[in-house]
Order: sequence, then structure tokens, then C-alpha cells
Amino acid sequence: MRRGAAMPEGKAAFQEVLPKQGQLSVEDTASLVLCKPKVLPLKSVSLEKLEALQRAALAAAAPRPPEEGAQPPEETPQPQPQA
Repeated sequence: MRRGAAMPEGKAAFQEVLPKQGQLSVEDTASLVLCKPKVLPLKSVSLEKLEALQRAALAAAAPRPPEEGAQPPEETPQPQPQA
């Protein structure tokens, strides 16, 4: 580099050179590039957790069948209507 020579700024820094013979190549402009579609879950993780909690709550609230060996609860006799 020479000392004392000022560097040109802006567009003047580059000098355009066009070939007089042969092909002139032109770069493509930016265009949209499509990528592979992403597979999304039908249900989110938080929704699956909520459904699991709801199923657990329903199972806990449901009446249980009597266990083997356990005596069934005795029924109290209902009063008969007078005719």
C-alpha cells in the first residue's frame, strides 16, 4: 500500500469491468427456498398431561367393586307403604 494515497469510498471503491467477448454470468437473486414440512404432534405434551390427570381423578372418584372376601354392606330394610 502506498502512503498518502486516499482510499476511494462508496461505489467509487469498485471499478466495474465488463467482458468484451464470451459469456456474461449473472448471479441469481435471492428466492424462497422450501424446506421439508415438520411433523407436529396432534396433541401437545401439556394437553396429554391434563388428560392423564383427569383420567386419574375420574378413576379415583369412581366407586370400586367389592374386594374378594369382604362382606357386602348390609341393606337397611325400606319401610313398606301403607295401602
